[in-house]
Amino acid sequence: MARTRIEKRLTDVGRRLSTLRSDLAVAEQALLQVDGESEDARLRALVSETPLAQREHEEVRRQAEVLRRNRDALSEEVARLETRQDELLDAYNEA
Repeated sequence: MARTRIEKRLTDVGRRLSTLRSDLAVAEQALLQVDGESEDARLRALVSETPLAQREHEEVRRQAEVLRRNRDALSEEVARLETRQDELLDAYNEA
């Protein structure tokens, strides 16, 4: 592969990694917030023992699970792109 083509791909991967890392940081922060809310809702449900409090807890728990899956998907994509970046750097050094 020509060096200029590798450079272009490296630039593209670098941009995507930067964006994904930013998205990952936001997702982690959101998950921390919702996890805290979930724990608060769980405690309220335990103390009040009402169906409404239990529903609120379940809703927040589901939100946390969605955020967790999103965060995990972003982490996997970052890892995949880091591997691709390493491969491109190796190819660049060999060219």
